[in-house]
Amino acid sequence: MIHNFFGKCKDIFIENINQLRGSDKRIALAKVSKGIGKGGQSAVAKEFKVSRDTIRKGLHDLKSGIRIVDAFNARGRKNIEENLHSLILDVKDIVDCQSQTDPSFNTTRLFTRITVKEVRNQLIKQKGYDEKELPTNQTLNNKINKMGYNLKKVRKVKPLKKIEETDKIFENLKKVHDENKGKENVVRISIDTKDRVKVGDFSRGGRSRIAIKAGDHDFGNDYLTPFGILDLTNDSLELIFTQTKATSDFMVDSIEAYWLKSGYWYSKDTLIINADNGPENSSRRTQFVKRIIEFSATYNVKVILAYYPPYHSKYNPIERVWGSLEQHWNGDILDTNEAVLGFASSMTWNEKNPFVTLNESVYETGKKVEKNVMNIYETVLYRTKGIEKWFVTILPQKCKRSA
Repeated sequence: MIHNFFGKCKDIFIENINQLRGSDKRIALAKVSKGIGKGGQSAVAKEFKVSRDTIRKGLHDLKSGIRIVDAFNARGRKNIEENLHSLILDVKDIVDCQSQTDPSFNTTRLFTRITVKEVRNQLIKQKGYDEKELPTNQTLNNKINKMGYNLKKVRKVKPLKKIEETDKIFENLKKVHDENKGKENVVRISIDTKDRVKVGDFSRGGRSRIAIKAGDHDFGNDYLTPFGILDLTNDSLELIFTQTKATSDFMVDSIEAYWLKSGYWYSKDTLIINADNGPENSSRRTQFVKRIIEFSATYNVKVILAYYPPYHSKYNPIERVWGSLEQHWNGDILDTNEAVLGFASSMTWNEKNPFVTLNESVYETGKKVEKNVMNIYETVLYRTKGIEKWFVTILPQKCKRSA
């Protein structure tokens, strides 16, 4: 029938119709079918190797004047997340607990020793998944790679040193985090200071796509030191810069300002602080402990100081921020305070810009609390047995009674 209808032009006609796609092809086939008349749908379907439903859709397009939209993305198997809605979050929770940042802090790359097989086992044991409902290990591996994790066994994750209390500290960290996860009254922050940034027209070893000339020396006395507060409750980041040393008073002032600005002072009653037990924020640093006790009493908030063990500070979540910041300002010249603050403000963390401020206050260094006064402060501290330096709980009620 097609041959009779088109004669010698049949092959040319079929070839050109087949080059069309989607609704254009359907409509063309519908017009041919309509032109043939009775039996046209069957003849066209046979010659062009399509179903009669395709031709009927084309006829519907012609009659209504509205083209049917092809839902190609609805074909095939659905993503596993559509059936297991919390799978990605559960995988992230498992892998994050056992991941660390690049030990050089120059990239945002994460390293972990956990395998896909172990992730699968922990999804079953910890999260209650059924073996049959979980995807294959290959699918899990693809999902984890898309999340930005590297699951190869990288030598760098092995710490150079390990103290006797390391395992117990990590166990207690996990316990504290798990017990307080998801609680509406709890805020968890990760804090740390980065190495001071020299301000001037100096080369910093990075690369730039535009020609930038730096001075042939790096003399200068102007520095800015960033202090980071990573709020793990809502994945927000605050960076506070100081022109002086990042002292205990500076850190607590920054935490207090963040607590007030975030509105936590009237809605939260527990603050978990993750840190690396550095010299200015150590639980043995008398000025830091004094200020934290005063913060607890003033705002009626329970404070839990949860430190990471020595040589393992890279596990502290805030450390990952510094790699991102270094990548962001890369080889640019940081010749003014405004340039430093501007670059810091324009970086992204979890697809959001951090809140950046410059604290222009001058802080006195070397401040200490007298021993007899510190003995009184110690009475309001609860130190976890065996790991007293790394886990300290401060209760506001006890602070007020002591005062």
